[in-house]
Amino acid sequence: MNIAFDNSYARELEGFYVPWQGAPVPKPEVVRLNEPLAVELGLDPDALRTREGAAILAGSVAPAGGSPLAQAYAGHQFGGFSPQLGDGRALLVGEVIDRNGTRRDIHLKGSGRTPFSRGGDGKAVLGPVLREYLVGEAMHALGIPTTRALAAVATGERVYREGPRPGAVLARVASSHLRVGTFQFFAARGDVEKVARLADYAIERHDPDLAGRADRYLTFLQRVAERQAALVARWMHVGFVHGVMNTDNMTISGETIDYGPCAFIDAYSPAAVFSSIDHQGRYAYGNQPAIARWNIARLAETLLALIDPEDEDRAVARATDVVDAFAIHYEARWLDGMRRKIGLSTEEEGDGELVADLLGVLNTHAVDFTQGFRRLAESALGQDDAMRALFGDPAGIDAWLAAWRNRLQREPLDPAQRAEAMNRVNPIYIPRNHLVEEALTAASDGDLAPFDTLLGVLADPFRRREGLQAYETPAPPSFGRYTTFCGT
Repeated sequence: MNIAFDNSYARELEGFYVPWQGAPVPKPEVVRLNEPLAVELGLDPDALRTREGAAILAGSVAPAGGSPLAQAYAGHQFGGFSPQLGDGRALLVGEVIDRNGTRRDIHLKGSGRTPFSRGGDGKAVLGPVLREYLVGEAMHALGIPTTRALAAVATGERVYREGPRPGAVLARVASSHLRVGTFQFFAARGDVEKVARLADYAIERHDPDLAGRADRYLTFLQRVAERQAALVARWMHVGFVHGVMNTDNMTISGETIDYGPCAFIDAYSPAAVFSSIDHQGRYAYGNQPAIARWNIARLAETLLALIDPEDEDRAVARATDVVDAFAIHYEARWLDGMRRKIGLSTEEEGDGELVADLLGVLNTHAVDFTQGFRRLAESALGQDDAMRALFGDPAGIDAWLAAWRNRLQREPLDPAQRAEAMNRVNPIYIPRNHLVEEALTAASDGDLAPFDTLLGVLADPFRRREGLQAYETPAPPSFGRYTTFCGT
């Protein structure tokens, strides 16, 4: 099988990884293949579906030209620092240049033990693999930067997670798998030379216009902070809760990575937490911007010796300015998106308060976040019944609607244009938690039809289609409290 690899990480960063081969599996089989993504990468979908292709995607066979390796990284996990984590069940197979000229990683998750496994079996099971496939593709369709699934591959073995489960490997694609934790691994060891090599590599890969500049490390930190501010703002716009925003799960590229205990909120609540191990709400929906800033501060710490090698105090001051500016970048991105969600195309000083008031009403009345914003487009056309129907007491939204209409009087768009613009940014279909669980349960029992249907719905999230009413609504009360888990 011919794949045109160009493996810069393996070539340029020796000492930052361990060359490794995935574990053999008894019966690799491609369960689902992302054909459009394969074509975008310059890969042959038919070849990927063969037994050889399945073995490569499962990690049990190294492709010609590949350089499978386990990357080293550290990380703060729920605030506590672990100096050595690394790819404990994953491999970077290699890099390709896609048809748009962009370098992309091909990475496997669940391919077996590595030197970083820390006692784990290095495996994954089908349900969580399909979760990452489904949610990653949904995020892509929503316009949110993300790693993407190339394939879900069954291994033909049973993996034990509170009982036997069908084993699987996720083949995913990213513009890189460089993390804040990658920098932390070498900074924690006082290896400034390797931190510099890593930073120069990351700059060349993600911010090549900075290469060679005297201020490149500080400006690189600024770029990463701005990318993360934009990313988290987009999460907040669609009600996404990552669930485990450890520094090893925060990319330098600004892509969403690792869909373990993730979920989407139904009823709006800043305190929404779904992860079974997040007992203190560290990674609650409303805390995500602050945690992203905290993570940027941890990245800044690793770069201090590069930002100003002669004066540590000056380096700290400069890095602190970048960290402090994170909130400014985030608020600007968040408010810009929220203005568009409520149909505003111009800026006024009171817009932030108007948005906050709406969120307060949604919170007080436990209104579904996605439906609330989607139905607001109907109110933009003067049709309030659908919006008011979301409230047990419609008077709860009436006062806000009056204030909103007063603001709209100073907007240039006519009602039809405004509603159309709102429907372009407010999805009608998101990965509803109960529907995701139904699809994954069925898939684990051998029925992938619900998964395929849901994947198809989520591929076009902004356009209402007939017969899909069940995909618009939140979980029924009988679904109960939703809990997600990290382990796969």
